[in-house]
Amino acid sequence: MGNLLYTIAVVMIILWAIGFFAYNTGAIIHILLVIAVIAILLRLIQGKRI
Repeated sequence: MGNLLYTIAVVMIILWAIGFFAYNTGAIIHILLVIAVIAILLRLIQGKRI
């Protein structure tokens, strides 16, 4: 479950970066970023290694 969460967070950050620099899609990109950051923080708080 942890690997999946980390993978989803990385994918969301990549999608956010693409959307931020390539398209002007509005708030949805920033929502993806917030979700990805929360997922990474949860991963760090749990202290599990990959």
